[in-house]
Amino acid sequence: MNRHDLDPKPSICLNSDSTFISAWSNDVSYDSIFSRQLQAIGSDNDILISLSTSGNSKNIINAILEAKKIGMKTITLTGKTGGDLKDISDIEIRVPSINTQNIQESHLVIGHIICEIIEEFKFEKK
Repeated sequence: MNRHDLDPKPSICLNSDSTFISAWSNDVSYDSIFSRQLQAIGSDNDILISLSTSGNSKNIINAILEAKKIGMKTITLTGKTGGDLKDISDIEIRVPSINTQNIQESHLVIGHIICEIIEEFKFEKK
């Protein structure tokens, strides 16, 4: 399958808007930078994929809780213990390591695998 033949699908990386992140975290709280964005653009047909090495990132926890209020499905990638995120995501993928670099490297590979699965099974060209 040629990736260029696939129909485009809407997606956004919530951490890519540095202006919003800077303004919101300075004026309100870094803990709500992602949940606030989801309030504006999230819908019940969306999937939130989040990464937290420790599983304890407050901004990620708040984003998942907000996504659940909206009715979104959630997939979380964490490290060995899963931290506080271990019980709140629909799907949690734990990397069995406490080494930050190894966890983050694994998250990159897992993210690519998830994209491949989505393209193969959900968005094949018709």
